[in-house]
Amino acid sequence: MRDFQRPGRSPVIAGNGMAATSHPLATAAAIDVLKSGGNAVDAAVAASAVLTVVEPHMTGIGGDCFVILVEPDGSVHGLNGSGRAPAGASAEAYRARGLTEIPEFGALSITVPGAIKAWETLLARFGTRGFDALFADAIRYAEEGYPVHARVAWDWARQVDALSADEGGSMHYLVDGRSPAAGARHHQPALGATLRAIAAKGSRAFYEGPIAAEMAAVVQAKGGYLAEEDLAAVAADWVTPISTHYRGHDVLEIPPNGQGITALIMLNLMRELGVEHLPPDSAERYHLEIEAGRIAYSVLHREVSDPATMKVAVETVLADGFTRDLARQFDPARRNPAVAFPKNPASDTVYLSVVDRDRRAVSFINSTYDAFGSRVVTPVAGIALQNRGACFNLVEGHPNEIGPLKRPLHTIIPAMAMKDGRAFASFGVMGGDFQPMGHAHVFSNLVDHGMDPQAAIDHPRLFWGEDGVLDAEAGISPVVRDGMLARGHHLRDAARPHGGGQMIVIDEANGFLVGGSDPRKDGCAMGW
Repeated sequence: MRDFQRPGRSPVIAGNGMAATSHPLATAAAIDVLKSGGNAVDAAVAASAVLTVVEPHMTGIGGDCFVILVEPDGSVHGLNGSGRAPAGASAEAYRARGLTEIPEFGALSITVPGAIKAWETLLARFGTRGFDALFADAIRYAEEGYPVHARVAWDWARQVDALSADEGGSMHYLVDGRSPAAGARHHQPALGATLRAIAAKGSRAFYEGPIAAEMAAVVQAKGGYLAEEDLAAVAADWVTPISTHYRGHDVLEIPPNGQGITALIMLNLMRELGVEHLPPDSAERYHLEIEAGRIAYSVLHREVSDPATMKVAVETVLADGFTRDLARQFDPARRNPAVAFPKNPASDTVYLSVVDRDRRAVSFINSTYDAFGSRVVTPVAGIALQNRGACFNLVEGHPNEIGPLKRPLHTIIPAMAMKDGRAFASFGVMGGDFQPMGHAHVFSNLVDHGMDPQAAIDHPRLFWGEDGVLDAEAGISPVVRDGMLARGHHLRDAARPHGGGQMIVIDEANGFLVGGSDPRKDGCAMGW
């Protein structure tokens, strides 16, 4: 129970259905769908469509999508909606340009956007409504305008220079050369028209015809490799989620090319090292999690890629023997300086969760990677294209070396926890590289420390920056800071919070849904 004399949020509790997203307008759209008889899949797509309009820096139809779905009978389904590198994007072609790494932004960072194909694939199998019905709110906000929320405005203001450098970015996402202020009404009519075309004709309107031709032409004019043939060939794949057992629950993640395996490695290490015995706000607990994270992430960046090129099996890295071997790198008294790993660029993402009255649970994530993706925006269609290619590398022979039609190591990951063969918690935490750490931290808060979903999400976070220094949120106590310093960690105040997140727990005993959403963003959980 939280202290009601301190500012904060209680969890949302409801019986008929619940949605938790990073924005109130998206949550409201999802709840409207549930109330009108749609299921959780319908509601999730409607919410994601709204988010592409009202959080344009965090997500978009020019990005990728992953989903974990648990049906009321306990059957589990995973969907990989990540696009591939263009057919012309060979490592040799990048090296011939004198490059030693993939540019973080610009045309050379652009991969095929997989989100729209993923949404359509998901709806075709499990939805009850089409794009025409589910895009209505998104189209209305794009054409009639929407109020810019506080966190959105705060992030947007940091992208003015990048948007100014691109014709489409300046045209669609700046007003008189400035980002919109909090409370301002912003219109995106070009994006609205694109959404209307997709609503009328399905994904073919996006991946073929004038919209696809413009995407390819804009990228090629700026020196990139995306072609119309790459867009026409896009596919979203049904996959079997991978899992580990943690404190009576099976925690599910999407398999590689996603980084969800890192969260599972972390949970295995935390279980092996006994994190549940440590006080939740202690330096001992944070030290164990940070070190487990550093160890797990070293495996990620060494081994994980498109599964077609991975050299180690998922089963190998999740095995008990592998966990015990990794655990030997942990010193409870000191930071292990021998653990090192490369750093990906920071990113921006939206995560949402929906559970309907039948207890169908959807864990759903969509992203263009960095803020406004590649910072290349199509002038006519108003599409910000993702820079997911920046997740590849140019290390010859590395599993994640860029290659034609290859999927990159991917940061965005939805999560789901099962108990006794049914969905127990649908959750996710945004924030690029932070996401596996976020998954492990909030789930440990829930099951190791008895926090409700809102408290589990609110709990202060600690994570490393690109230079390895730990960025401490304001809620990290002086005692924890001193304890981490004493163990050899370097700390500083975080310049921005670590990600966001949502969680919905299915309380079978009482017949309710219990949800939380992250105040680090404009998060909103709502039930009915």
